[in-house]
Amino acid sequence: MKALRIFCLGGLLLLYAQVGMGQDTIRTEHLQEVKVNARQYRILTSTSPLQLLDKGDMLRLGVTDMADALHRMPGINLRDYGGAGGMKTVAVRGFGAGHTGVSYDGVLLSECQGGEIDVSRYSLDQVQTLRLTIGDNDDIFISARQASVAALLAIETMSEIPIDQQPHLSTQLQVGSFGYVSPYLRYVQRLSDRFTLQAMGEYTYAENNYPFILHNGKYTTHERRTNSRMNSGHGELNMHWMMGRRSDGMSRSQLWAKLYYYDNDRQLPGIVRFYTDVTAEQLHDRNAFAQARWQARSLDDRWMLKVQAKMNWASSAYQDTLVANRRNDATYWQREYYTSAALMWMPDDGWAVDYSADWMMNSLNSTLATDLRPYRHGILQSLSVRYAKGRWVALARMLASVYLNSVGRKIETQPGSANPAKAGQAAKDARRLSPSLSLSYRLLGNGTASDELYLRASYKDIFRVPTFNENYFFHYGSSDLKPEKTRQLNIGLTWKKTSSGDGGNGESLRYKGWNIQATLDGYCNRVTDKIVGVPYNMFVWRTVNLARVDVVGVDASLRGFWQMAPGQQLSLQGSYSYQHVVNHTDRSSRYYGNQVAYIPLHSGSIALGWENPWVNVSLHGQGMSKRWANNEHYDGTEVDGYWDMGLTLYRQLDGLSLLGKSLRGVKVRMDVKNLLSEQYELVGHYPMPRCSWMLSIGYNF
Repeated sequence: MKALRIFCLGGLLLLYAQVGMGQDTIRTEHLQEVKVNARQYRILTSTSPLQLLDKGDMLRLGVTDMADALHRMPGINLRDYGGAGGMKTVAVRGFGAGHTGVSYDGVLLSECQGGEIDVSRYSLDQVQTLRLTIGDNDDIFISARQASVAALLAIETMSEIPIDQQPHLSTQLQVGSFGYVSPYLRYVQRLSDRFTLQAMGEYTYAENNYPFILHNGKYTTHERRTNSRMNSGHGELNMHWMMGRRSDGMSRSQLWAKLYYYDNDRQLPGIVRFYTDVTAEQLHDRNAFAQARWQARSLDDRWMLKVQAKMNWASSAYQDTLVANRRNDATYWQREYYTSAALMWMPDDGWAVDYSADWMMNSLNSTLATDLRPYRHGILQSLSVRYAKGRWVALARMLASVYLNSVGRKIETQPGSANPAKAGQAAKDARRLSPSLSLSYRLLGNGTASDELYLRASYKDIFRVPTFNENYFFHYGSSDLKPEKTRQLNIGLTWKKTSSGDGGNGESLRYKGWNIQATLDGYCNRVTDKIVGVPYNMFVWRTVNLARVDVVGVDASLRGFWQMAPGQQLSLQGSYSYQHVVNHTDRSSRYYGNQVAYIPLHSGSIALGWENPWVNVSLHGQGMSKRWANNEHYDGTEVDGYWDMGLTLYRQLDGLSLLGKSLRGVKVRMDVKNLLSEQYELVGHYPMPRCSWMLSIGYNF
């Protein structure tokens, strides 16, 4: 009944908002139009596949969290273990999560132990823009480390700078199903013409004890998730300093700095199999880092320099009280020290050259008696050349990578080791040159026309070194591993069409206009020396370079906006992916040609939004075809496909009165997730929640 009262209260607040938005509506629409045009141009002319979602997109199209945002982008495979606290990792085009880099305000996040970034840590409340780049696009002014991944997901949070020097506060409270509560507070102030300070904090608590339907043969039972509680919080302090002015008023250099802390003490829900989901696993993750980015340009705008630095510390404490003698309990600590410099020269309007050099040091230690305390130095250098003139945009890059491995502790033998003679040795060093080439050609239009068509093609050769778990983990790791090598080839088309309305007397009206943008890409990828785990005996596994995976796929996306009348706009977004990701390791194997585990053949999403003076509405859905829980496709390991629908209602309540004071900037949003209450899984035997709701109330002042 309490949840029902909150639900009804949210609906009444939305219906109460029958007030005109006046001049604020016009101003907001104008800003959105500028953003759409700038984003369209970047996506259209990009030499490699590029997807962008800004804060306005996420609101209009009913995006609820980071996982939902990523589901809207073609080519992404997301593993989700269910609920607000379930780990979520992102992979692109069949490469695996270890090949996807995630940057946070311009600097890559690190996870040297397992290699997979948990994107559930990052709340959309703080995010201004999400950008996914597959391969190399025409942005060459990046670090060598950002160029070293097959795909890059960039999370931007510091793109807004106030135009005045007043304090700006944003507050929000989210409540939802299954005990979900999340308050959020953000403070931004431009303390002077040159210095801006931003601080934020959020806290999330969720029981996650959601009900689910269990199908076991001919029997069907109604169960409830257990051991799923999450207790999480994170805070940030951000600073932006414009250092010096040119004669035209533009800043010669800028400095961004960030202090970040994250703490998540959560229970881990177990696998659900044969009515059993008993588990007592717990995981306490903590992460703190400090990073800074300084960027400067010369007086003639022909030279640009960017310097970055970061210190990162993370700990992960795992315990399981059901295991005898608590022998699986362990705590891990990892550290990273990183610095980067990029220098770009633009000799004329058509050419640009960039040289970037990065150094990093990663280390890992734990409470395990078999811990070798590994550490790794990485030295990366990239040379990039871009040509953009007339109808052509072309980019060529060469990346040189050197990884030097060492261990801080020697162990002569490891009981039960598959190869005792090599136990305790450091992993092999790695050195490699990685080329990439991409281009875009305008087939139709002149760069400003209402009808534009572009052809693009790209190739990238890249690799990833083994993670510390793959090299050193007890009874599993191998120091003999070679890096996984990947090659990706893409060819595609981008198209946009715009039309403005006519008032009947020859005067063009900004409303009644429409805008459509579409992308279509076909690609072929290959992964060689893929790292897989194979059993040595009943108790010991080894990681080896064994597999070869070939990928053929198609990604398509569609965006549309239609200004029907003043204050009314329809928004459409859709995506589709076809991914044929098959095992081509051993022709004599009965598993040769099988679709790789957890990658669907078909996946897609669609969202329709209607902005109006009353209650804004978004209806959205995403789903995928069946998958397999392993590469062998054993009986009973098929994971059914699904389609998940959602509904979002939101409204800005200007003109409300509280204690005689007029309130402006109050926002109310109601989300209904899994509207059709479909029971499905993203990871086998980890059921996802069925129908749930979330109410968000925010106030900006």
